[in-house]
This record gives sequence, C-alpha cells and structure tokens, in this order.
Amino acid sequence: MAHLCNKLQSGCRTGWMLLLAVAMLIVSAPVLAQQRATVTGTVTDQSGQPVIGATVIEQGTTNGATTGVDGTYTLKLRGGGNSVNLIFQSLGFVSQTVAVNGRTKVDVKLSEDAVALDAVVAIGYGTVKQKDLTTAVSIVKTDDLARRPITSASGALQGKAAGVQVIQPNGSPGQGMVVRVRGASSISSSNDPLYVVDGVPVGEGNYAIAYLSPNEIESMQVLKDASSAAIYGSRAANGVVLITTKQGSKKMGPEISFSTFVGVSKVTKSFDVLNARQYRELMEENGAVSGLPETLTDVTDWFDETYSTGVNQNYQFSISNGDENSSYYLGGGYTDETGIINTTSSERYNVKASFDKKIFKWVSANASTTFSHYTTKGSIISGQGANRAGVVVSAITTPTYAPIWDPENPQQYYNNFYGANLTSPLENMARTDYDRNVTDRLLLSGGLTFYLAKGLTFRSTVSMDRRWVHSSSFLDPIRTSYGRTQHGTASDTRSDDMRMVYDNILTWNKSFNLHNLEVMAGTSATTSVWEQLSGSRSYFSSTNNNAIPNLEGGNNGGVRGQSYGKSEWSIMSYLARVSYNYDSRYLVTANFRADGSSKLAPGHRWGYFPSFSAAWRISGEKFLSDVRWINDLKLRAGWGQTGNQAGLTEYGWMQQYSTNYYDWTLTENAHAVPTVGGRKNIKNQDLTWETTSQTNVGLDFALLNNRLSLSLDYYYKYTKDMLMDVPLPSPYPSIYRNDGEMSNQGFEITLSSVNIARKDFNWSTDLNVSLNRNKLEKLDLKQVYYYAKTSDATNDNVIRMTPGHPLSMFWGYVSKGVDPETGDLIYEDRNGDGEITPLDKTWIGNANPKFTFGMTNNFSWRGLNLNILITGSYGNDIFNASRIETEGMTTANNQTTAVLRRWRIPGQQTDVFRSDNPSWNVKNSTYWVEDGSYLKVKNITLSYDITSPKLKRINITRIQPYISLQNFITWTNYSGYDPEVSQSESATQMGIDWGTYPNVRTVVVGLNLTF
Repeated sequence: MAHLCNKLQSGCRTGWMLLLAVAMLIVSAPVLAQQRATVTGTVTDQSGQPVIGATVIEQGTTNGATTGVDGTYTLKLRGGGNSVNLIFQSLGFVSQTVAVNGRTKVDVKLSEDAVALDAVVAIGYGTVKQKDLTTAVSIVKTDDLARRPITSASGALQGKAAGVQVIQPNGSPGQGMVVRVRGASSISSSNDPLYVVDGVPVGEGNYAIAYLSPNEIESMQVLKDASSAAIYGSRAANGVVLITTKQGSKKMGPEISFSTFVGVSKVTKSFDVLNARQYRELMEENGAVSGLPETLTDVTDWFDETYSTGVNQNYQFSISNGDENSSYYLGGGYTDETGIINTTSSERYNVKASFDKKIFKWVSANASTTFSHYTTKGSIISGQGANRAGVVVSAITTPTYAPIWDPENPQQYYNNFYGANLTSPLENMARTDYDRNVTDRLLLSGGLTFYLAKGLTFRSTVSMDRRWVHSSSFLDPIRTSYGRTQHGTASDTRSDDMRMVYDNILTWNKSFNLHNLEVMAGTSATTSVWEQLSGSRSYFSSTNNNAIPNLEGGNNGGVRGQSYGKSEWSIMSYLARVSYNYDSRYLVTANFRADGSSKLAPGHRWGYFPSFSAAWRISGEKFLSDVRWINDLKLRAGWGQTGNQAGLTEYGWMQQYSTNYYDWTLTENAHAVPTVGGRKNIKNQDLTWETTSQTNVGLDFALLNNRLSLSLDYYYKYTKDMLMDVPLPSPYPSIYRNDGEMSNQGFEITLSSVNIARKDFNWSTDLNVSLNRNKLEKLDLKQVYYYAKTSDATNDNVIRMTPGHPLSMFWGYVSKGVDPETGDLIYEDRNGDGEITPLDKTWIGNANPKFTFGMTNNFSWRGLNLNILITGSYGNDIFNASRIETEGMTTANNQTTAVLRRWRIPGQQTDVFRSDNPSWNVKNSTYWVEDGSYLKVKNITLSYDITSPKLKRINITRIQPYISLQNFITWTNYSGYDPEVSQSESATQMGIDWGTYPNVRTVVVGLNLTF
C-alpha cells in the first residue's frame, strides 16, 4: 500500500508540473509572438551583383536562410529584433556580422575574400599567388590527410591531381606508389618525379620520401609542365613534387595535436582450387605425376595458411607555437604495419624539430632537423614460378593433400610430392623471412634571410641529407630444401650516402602603379659521397637451430665474400627567373637554369634549360566586366626544356675494367695480388643529358561566385637523347649511349565545385580526368627490344618495344578459342602460310590506360564529415601471367577450379583447353590478356568533430574520432586479386601480374585530438 501511495504522489507531482508548464506557455505565447520578427534583404557583391547561395544565420542559433538567384532572403528571427546579429557568409567572400537593431530590412554588400583570391602556392625557389600562375601546377588538397589512414607520402597524391597517374603496384607493407607525371619519358633512366621537401631536393621515387610521415605535410604542389619545372633543370624531366611540411604556428599559446589509428587488413579475394581427388584426376590426364595414391585426402588449406589478418597502427604527436618574431614546431611518430603475409612487416620512427627566428629587422634564421628510422622485414619472392619460391602463386599451386611439415623430419617443410618439383608457400616464405632492410635517415637544414632593402632579400641555406642503409639476409640450412642444398647462406650490406646542398638566392620584388615585377637569381650546388661494404658466407651449421643467423655463423666466404664500393658526384647550377604582370591581367614568366655535372665527360658537362610562360586574364578586360557569372577566366601558355640525369652512372663516360682475383688457398697463389681484367664497358665520352621539351596550353575558369572552377590543359612533350644500355654482338660488352626519342601528349581536366554551402550542410566535389598518349618515336642502333619473361613454361618475352608504338605493349599470338575437335587453342595464322610460327605474333595488349580519373566528395553536417575518394582507370590491359601457372596445366602444380571446364572429349564446347599439350596452349597470347579497367572506391572516411566550451575549459580544442574503409569496393572484369597491380615499376614492363603481393582491404579506426 505504501508503495502504491508513493507512486500516486509521484504521478500527481508530475501532472501538476506539466499543467504549470502548459499554462506558462499559453500566457507567454502572445509575448513571444510580439518579440518574433521577420527580416528580409538582398546580398550583393561590391559591384552590386546578387550573391547566390549566401547563408544568413541568426548568431548564436541554428536558425538561417539562403539567398536566391536574385540575392534576396527572408528570415524569421527567434530572438528579439533589437538584440539580434546576423552572420552573412558565402564562398569566396569575407563573412560579415551585422546587427539588426530593430530593422525589418537588412541589405549587405560582401567583399571578395583576398585570402581565397591571393592564396600563395610554392614554386621552385619562391612562391606566387595562385591567381598569378602562368604554368601547369596542380595544387593537391591536403586538408583530409589527418582523416585518411595513409602511411606513404606518395599516397596523398592518388586521385588528387590531373596528369598525375598514381598506382599502388602491390600491397606489401611500406610499399609506396608508382607516380607518373604526364607519362613516361625515359627507358633506362628514372620516370619518377623529383621530390623537393621544404626547398631541399631529396631524390626521385618512393625511397626519396619513405622517411616522411603524411601527418607532417602542410601542402603539396606538382609542377607538371616544363615552364614550371625548368627551374630544377637536369632533374625535372618527370615533373617536380613540392612538399611543404608543418612549421610553427603564429598563434597565442601552444597548439598540441595527437593522432592515432589502428587498422586490420585482409586479402581482397580468394580462389577455389582442386581438391585431392580432382588433382589426382588431372595428374593422370596430363601425366605430370604418376602413382598418386587413391587414398589421398585434403589436409591443408594453403590459402588460409599463407594469408592472415594484417594489422597497422600509427601514432603521431606535435606541438607548435609562435609569435611575430619566432616560431617552433616539434613532432614525432611511430608507424607499424604487419602484412597479410605474416612474415612481412614495416616499421618507422620519425622525429622533426624546426624553428624560425627574426633576429633583427634585417635578418632572420631558420633551422630544421628530421630523423627517421624505418625497417622492412621479410619481403617475399614474386615474379617467379611457384617452384622457384613464388609465394603468391604457390598458395594456389600446392596440392591440398600435403601437410605443412615433414612428419619424418619435423624441422623441415614437407616436400614429398611424389617426384614433382613443388614447394609450399610457407617454405617459400621461409626463404626470405630473415631478410631485413634498415634505413636511418637524417636531414639537417639551416638558413639565413637578409632583408637588404625594401623588396630585396638574400637567402642562403645549407642542407645535409644522410642515409645509412643496412640490408641483411639469412637462408637457414634446415627448414627449406633450397637452404639445405646451399648449406645455408647469409649476406650483409651497409652503405652510407651523404648529400650536401648549398643554395644562395637573391630576390627582388617591385610594384609600381599596376606593374608587378619579381627578379630572382642564384646558385645551387650539390655534392654526393656514397660508400658501401658488403659480405656473404655459406655453409652454416644445421645442428644449432640457427643460433647465429648472420655472417659470423658461416664457414665459407673468405676474402672473396666481401666487397667495397665508393662513388662521388656533384652538380653546380646557376638559375634565374623573371616574372612580370600588369594588374594581374597580363603575366609573363621566364626561367633559366644551367647545370654542370661531374657524371658527364669534360666538354659535355653543361646543360641549359630555359622556359617561358605567359597568361592573359580575360576576365579582367572591359568586354567581360558585365558578365557577373564569370569570376575568373585565364588563358595560359608555356614552353620549356628539362633534363634527366637519373640514368647516368657516376663514371659511365670512363673506361672501366674488371678485376682478376686468385685462389690464395693454392700454394702457387700464396703471394698473388689482383690484376686488371677485361673491359666492363665501352666508354662513351659523348654522353649527354636526356632533354625533354614541353609545350602547354591551359584555360582556367572560376564561375558562379567561385562555386565552380575548371582547368583545361593540353600538353605535348618530346624527349631526345634518351639514355639506353644498348647490347652489342658477343664478345663486346654493351654500350651506354644517347639512343632514341619519345613523345607524350595529353589532355587534362580539373573540376572543383561547391554543390551545397549552408550553415548545417556542405557538399563539395573535386574531379580530375587525365589522358596521355605515349609513343616511342625513334631508336638508333637497335630497332627492337624484348622484355618480361612471364613463365618458366614458355621462356618467352611478352613485351616488345619498337618505334611507332607506346612502351609496355604486349606481343604474342591472337587466340581464337578452343578447337572442339582437338581441345587445343586456335591461333590466328596472320601470314597465311598454314603454320603457326613466331611470324604470326602481333600486338595483343596495351598496359597504358586510355584515361585515368579521380573524384573526391566531401560532405559535412553539424560536425559530421564524410569523405569519399574514387579512382579509376579505363582501357588498359593486364597480362595475367599468374594464370599460366594456375590454369595452364603445364606441370604438377595444383590448379584453380577453372580447369574443371577443360576439354576432355572431341566435340566438347568449352573455353578451357586440354591438359596434355602445354607447350602449345600456354604460348603468350590474348588468352592471358585481360581488361584492366576498374572503378574503385579507394577510401571512405566518416568522422565527427566534437567541440564544446566544456572541452575548451580543459584545454581540448577538438576531438575527432573516425572510421575509414580502404579498397573496399572495386568494379572490374579482371580475374586476379586487384587490377591496380604491376609486377614491375619499370615504364617498359608495366601491367604484368605474376604472383604479385596482393593489395589489401582495410578497416581503420582513428582519433585526432587538438589541444
């Protein structure tokens, strides 16, 4: 009863409170109605034109409205009309806060946002306002890097810039991207762009920026055409990527940030293979193995044993502060990634410290220190047959009846395959699980800037880039059959590479009336010293359980097992630039650089690289002054020359000789000394730079109050004096010479739009499309080259290079399907002689895409952010060499269940040939060529910004948790693991998949904190 009374009393109290609240609302309703007011008005720009889509927000509330096509708005106020402020916002304009003061009509004129119009971007040895660019420069948006769980700096470029093709060739831990700026322009030299970090050239390729954490990147620009890149001269033929890292922020009080993420990865797909019974039937058909017992059963799922769950984790921390006279930045981090093949991993520690200090009015100083320690372990063997340690292929080709370990020798992997030459994927993984590459990298940079007079500055900097690399391997003499035949082997290589860069730059800026002039001149010198010491040994003990897995444990090696190398080179450069514009309407820029390299013979050491560019801001002319929907319209054109010295060896122009050594264990050689051997090369004192000339024409639009921007570019670049290693008839060695010419031409589209811009919801899109056509124009000494053997069964190259065609073109037979009567493939008799011979080969595929594209969509709603990155490629072919081993039925390899459709009886209609004529059916042909086109949702990231006054009271500015999906959705017709693949990173051998480490699908959970 007491409990019932308590409930009644509680219910009565609640009822009275509700009645009181309703009464108060009824009494106050007329008062509230009297206080609410409606405000109308028009939002225009400074010229009186309506601003469409501007937001009008009642300050302190979520109450707002949007202007229509005539710039008008209507807003019902929640607060009293006398005390309300309205906030007016629109993209490309400065926000304004206006007091209502009892008015019912509030008109506002918005001023153009000078920061948006005059954003400064980095160019070589200087900066320029974005609107004053006369060259083809892609500005890579980096504001989403904190929410994208990438560990490679090159990954920030993927899908973000037109004309920049970025692919992830494989999924091994620590693997960077293959980056091509407007196609490949070299055969023997590098085709990677030059990376310049904080003004210091750090090299080409992923190795150059492997030390750099993406979290430290503030901005990225890609200099794509010669007129922008020529200022870097002989190293800029493949474009230049300028990276600016985070520096001290000039804010009141320190800013502390911490970010972390943890991800799990799985292989993107699996393959069904023959079971023990089906495998036995196939072996009886093709005769590869005889005598297989009928009692064999399935014992091991090799796919599950090979692939596991990969885990990657990342932790980054930074603190920065500054004022008008000084600033500093301290940061550090740790990244660890274990691959889906669990013997592979990568790890990186990174630390950075920088400061800027204005010492006096006439001089300031800056210094920066970056150190990174990164390690990769257990790289697998790929691009080889399953019987030669190819891990990925052997996960499919190893019969399921085999156990992992040999029951009679528990320390050895099972290899009793009834006479067949097979090795399991786990044994192949064990071949390299001791492999380790460790790099310690230290970058030091310091400089002084002297303010000599108004507009006149002189900057002098010195930078050191030093790399210590330690590579070691150990093949134990116990677990693997190959290790036992070699009695165990070990190797150890250590190198020290130090590069010094000395820059001295004088810059003068002068503006008078509507004229703006900048003149820059300076020098740059680079020196490099590289040393390497290596050793190897064999014959390790098999009884001590690999107690000494290094050189010390081997018994055979001696003096011949060691080697030493050293090389030095240097470049001296003189550079200059003149930029002039009149009222930012007519713009002209000229660059010049002269490079002298010690890698070339005297008399040929200097190369000269000029460039010119101009732009006309058409929107600044009077005849467009009344066209208000065009905010900016600019026509650009440029021409320039750049060089490529990456293919030059330090002493390639000199005659080199081998060294004769003698077996000092023989009595007659007890006192022998080495002697000079035969010639290793044919010297070529006429070697010179590869030189690329490029013409670019572009058009930039900004429309509808800068809500839509569009850039169109056409380019044509032509490379002469290509460096090539040309083979000569025996017994002569090859000769390295300038031999050939190549062209690339293409078209690029970059589109950015603000689709919706409201207080609570925003949606923006960035789209880029790139078309490039590559062609080898000319070869001198030798007209045809062959590359890329794709199978042990065929011993034939699938790529043919000859003038008139692009690089990476597949060469072979045209397959017309399976003959129902014989079960063999029908090849096209192209010359009509009644026989199938090598004369019937033709072009069967092209690894170069017809076009590539990338699209980013950003959505935000009340602190919730959704970022979707889509990448794609269309028209490229892939030669799936893995299928030759997994469907070719050439050996005792197990096969995928695709071969269950194989031809067995005359008259059978099928798409899979018979099993017992491999030499005919596995020729390089269109049978193995597949469409490599794909559309991939590369990244989906959902994040939420948590901000509140309560957090600020405990010094937390923002908490941002997020979840990210990487590589989760791919639309493609390719039958392999992933169409974004290439066994080789060479421009001459792209598009081949032969047991390549699969790309992975990853789920990531992360957190960003700002204090």
